[in-house]
Amino acid sequence: MKHKIVTVFFILFLILLTLISFFVVIDVHFFIIVACFWFLIVFCGSTFVASNYHVKTYCSNPLENEKKIALTFDDGPNEMTLTVLDVLRKYNAKATFFCIGKNIANHPDILKKTIKEGHAIGNHSYSHSPFFDFYRKNQVISEIKQTDALIESVSGLKPKLFRPPYGVTNPSIRRALKVTEHQTIGWNIRSLDGIIKNEKFLLDRIVKRIKPGGIVLLHDTSSQTVSVLEELLSFLQKNNYTVVPLEELLNIKAYAN
Repeated sequence: MKHKIVTVFFILFLILLTLISFFVVIDVHFFIIVACFWFLIVFCGSTFVASNYHVKTYCSNPLENEKKIALTFDDGPNEMTLTVLDVLRKYNAKATFFCIGKNIANHPDILKKTIKEGHAIGNHSYSHSPFFDFYRKNQVISEIKQTDALIESVSGLKPKLFRPPYGVTNPSIRRALKVTEHQTIGWNIRSLDGIIKNEKFLLDRIVKRIKPGGIVLLHDTSSQTVSVLEELLSFLQKNNYTVVPLEELLNIKAYAN
């Protein structure tokens, strides 16, 4: 609703300016500034998933007082997922994997193993296309349903959790999620492991942001993530943090009944 309110407000404001311009000279640049300001608000609201601008998003549990956090992994499954699973098993930590549909189609056995080891699975679209943010409502619905069907065919479980590609939301995604009835999951601790390769930088970035109720965003797609994950889990253990399933941290269900 925030996007609707902002848009209606700016439209009414521009109409008011237009009416005033019949009586007072208003520089055209003022209209342009107002339009640019609207665009800036929409851009920031769409880009930062934690803003809840288009869609209500779970990015953490600010009410959590105990030292509990959740780990999430995007973009699998692939061969590197198996190594991530080994590290998680070593520390008895459960995570949530937001999977891409086309990768599930290529690695159904890895998805099956992930579920068997007690980890939750979320939907991360079918293609993770760089043009996903420009898809119309029906295209978004199709991507989500395709991935749901693949997860269900492997596990018998229909996921309720969705993480939008790149963490971007817009009116089309909002309308699509209203149809599919998924809950949107974001994060409040972004590792940047999909962009930066320096392991020390990645670990320091995460550790500085660790606090109760946090959700960490990682990717099960690279070797540096595996190394950082091992050090992160060791740090959490030494500092008496518990890695809990996303369901427990947020008190929500990962799958439909």
